[in-house]
Amino acid sequence: MNNQLNIIEIEFKGLRRGVFSNPMEFPFKLGDCAVVQVERGMDMGVVSHIGHRPCATELEPPEYSIVRKASTEDLQRLQENRSKEKDALKVCQSMVSDHQLEMKLVDVEYQFDGRKITFFFTADGRVDFRALVKDLAGHFRTRIDLRQIGARDETRKLSGFGICGRELCCTTWITEFLPITTQMPKEQNLSLNPQKLSGLCGRLKCCLRFELDFYQEVLGEFPPLETRIEGLRREEIGIVEKIDVFQRVLTIKYADNETEDVSYQDFKNEYRFNPEQAIPEIITKRRQPSEHREKTDS
Repeated sequence: MNNQLNIIEIEFKGLRRGVFSNPMEFPFKLGDCAVVQVERGMDMGVVSHIGHRPCATELEPPEYSIVRKASTEDLQRLQENRSKEKDALKVCQSMVSDHQLEMKLVDVEYQFDGRKITFFFTADGRVDFRALVKDLAGHFRTRIDLRQIGARDETRKLSGFGICGRELCCTTWITEFLPITTQMPKEQNLSLNPQKLSGLCGRLKCCLRFELDFYQEVLGEFPPLETRIEGLRREEIGIVEKIDVFQRVLTIKYADNETEDVSYQDFKNEYRFNPEQAIPEIITKRRQPSEHREKTDS
C-alpha cells in the first residue's frame, strides 16, 4: 500500500508558485511544463520541485491537481498568451489614463485557458477601479482581476541585479517576504545609510533578514564594539573597534590609533570571556597563577 502523496510544485509567471497533487503519477522532472487545474479553469507552469509527503489524515491534500504534461500545442498556446499580454498591457494603460487613476501597471498575466486576465499594479493608496474593470471586461470579454502589489513584488516581477553583482534574491530563491526592521542592520554592526541598506525596490534589503542569524551567531562569540579590552601583544588597554564576521577576527584599537587583529581562536584561548554572562568592564587575558609559573620555571 502506497502511504505517500505525490506532490508537485509548479512555478508560474512572475515566480508565483502553487502545490498540486499528481494522482495520475505523470513522470515529471524539474523544468518540465505542466497543465494544472485551478479555481476556474486551467493554467500552465513549470515544475520547480518534486516531493512526497505522508497521506496522514491531518495533512490536507492539495486542493487542485495536475491535468497533464504540456504538449507541443500547449507550449505554442502559452507563447500566444505571452504575445497577447503585451497588447493587453497597452490597452489597460490607455484605459487607466482615460479614467485618470493614480496607479502604475506592472505586469499582466493571461490564464492558460484564457478564462481570466490578471493585471498587477502598484499605488500609494487604495484605488477605486470598478469602472476600469467593467471597461476591461467589455473589451476582452473574459474575467478580469486587478491586483495591487507592493514594491518588493514589483521588483521580483521585473528582476534585476543587486549591488553584489548577482541576480536579485527575490527573483531566484526567496519564496516569501518576511518583515525587515531597522534594528537588523544595527545588530549586524552596519552603518544606517539608507542608500547602502536599500535594494532596487527602495525597501530594506532582503539579505538583512536572512543573514541575521549568521551575524548574531558570530558576533555573539565576541564582545560588543567599544568594549575595553587588554591587548594580546601589548600590555595596555584598547577598545574593540571592528569585528570581521567572515574571517572571525577582532580588531583592537589603542590610544595611539595603532590597531591589532586577534583571531577568534586566539581570543577564545587567551581571554577570559563568557558571552552568556554580563560583559565585564575590562576583558583581560588569561594568566597563570604566580605559584604555577614558579613551578613551571623550576
